[in-house]
Amino acid sequence: MSKVCQITGKKAMIGNNVSHSKHRTKRSFDVNLFTKKFFYVEENCWISLKISAAGLRMINKVGLDAALKQAVSKGFVEWKDIKVIGE
Repeated sequence: MSKVCQITGKKAMIGNNVSHSKHRTKRSFDVNLFTKKFFYVEENCWISLKISAAGLRMINKVGLDAALKQAVSKGFVEWKDIKVIGE
């Protein structure tokens, strides 16, 4: 799976390293991604998501169900791509 947050849709950006002499070389700015397990109360199961720190803050703020519905409606993740643990 690529380096994309399943909640916010954040992905790596391309930019430049700029040296002291202003010489520019390409580099990538990666997202702060990690794999986290959540208990999904509505389905009574554990799910595993690849999320960024901003995605985790969003889940803490609006709740897991609302964050997942928002991510699906914006096209960041599909229901079939959410990994259910213990099936």
